[in-house]
Amino acid sequence: MNVHIITIGDEILIGQIIDTNSAWMAGQLNLIGAHVSQINSIGDDEEQITDTVRRSLDRADVVLLTGGLGPTKDDITKNSLAELFQCKLEFHQPTYEKILKLFEKWGRETTPAHKAQCYLPNKASILNNKMGTAPGMWFEKNEKVLVSMPGVPYEMRYLMENEVIPKLQSRFPGQPIAHRTILTAGEGESRIAVRIQDFEESLPSHIKLAYLPNLGHVRLRLTAVGSDQAQIEVEIEQKAMELSNAISDLVYGHGEIKLEEAVGQLLRDKGLMLSTAESCTGGYVSHLITTIPGSSTYFKGGIVAYSNDVKMQQLNVNQETLESFGAVSEQTVTEMVRGSLHQLGSDLAIAISGIAGPGGGSPEKPVGTIWMAIGNHRIINTQKLQLSKNRLKNIQYTGNKALNMIREFVNQNYPL
Repeated sequence: MNVHIITIGDEILIGQIIDTNSAWMAGQLNLIGAHVSQINSIGDDEEQITDTVRRSLDRADVVLLTGGLGPTKDDITKNSLAELFQCKLEFHQPTYEKILKLFEKWGRETTPAHKAQCYLPNKASILNNKMGTAPGMWFEKNEKVLVSMPGVPYEMRYLMENEVIPKLQSRFPGQPIAHRTILTAGEGESRIAVRIQDFEESLPSHIKLAYLPNLGHVRLRLTAVGSDQAQIEVEIEQKAMELSNAISDLVYGHGEIKLEEAVGQLLRDKGLMLSTAESCTGGYVSHLITTIPGSSTYFKGGIVAYSNDVKMQQLNVNQETLESFGAVSEQTVTEMVRGSLHQLGSDLAIAISGIAGPGGGSPEKPVGTIWMAIGNHRIINTQKLQLSKNRLKNIQYTGNKALNMIREFVNQNYPL
């Protein structure tokens, strides 16, 4: 199945929003063995929509569109598709009744624009969108399929998962494919590649390994293609186990589990309570931890000690330490850990202090200098990071690094 993806919206072309829809759809299509050969972003222009879709239908089996299905005047996708498929727009009563019920539930009144939104191409099969007002539309012509979906990400994802992908799998049964994803933290992709070189070179031709790096962690995805689903499932499971064993110190999970979720499960399994003491990250580590439901069972709390006064008053950092070594120092984060353990009564604590940027550095401590410490009442480990001048990336990388430091510390000091 050869697929083209088209995202529609002037807001994408002028950089007002980032097109995350295409990346997500491509990932989901890959999981079912589809081949995405082209991704386009185009503006809200009927002629451009018609021309782009027509060319894609000439080259692909399936064309997926997102955007331009709302109730406002710039939402013109359905008009373009009606022209392309030479059909009329007819009022779709079930869609209107659904909108009326939604607005009644919200305590709001519909507008004439919402009624106009219910005029849909009469050659389209309507896909029920339970997450919003605009339905999806499925067209077929000359053995080709075109699907139009809303551009709102959670609405598009609902339609893809519940309507589009099942129908595509039925319409275009593909070659059996299997995936396994190994989640790692602690090393970059180049260092991992060195460690698993022998493993990678031994893979049979029908199993491929992909490196998917992000800030502070790397996903390793194994993909197997064959003629027998059961056979390739057994093969890829074995290879995933081999790969995990080869870098077991870096592996924190499999599939789609987040690092903060894996760390939380580890703390819960060990019966440990964690606290945080953050300066330059401004509570970002605490935020990551508390995005996971049930985090109160292992997270005691955190102190955002952004100023030196708060470091001294709330975390008992000595004034002499700050004057002699500075807020961004190994000595300061060590005392921040001790203060967090004492003030919050936790079993272990992590502390962070640094210069996130883009200003505030010095020759001795340039922008991107981050000191971190993790410890309990007996042991405290420290680490220095030297990052970039990008403030947001520094904070995000440090947050992921902190989570991995917690994981490593617990595994080393609280064995089963």
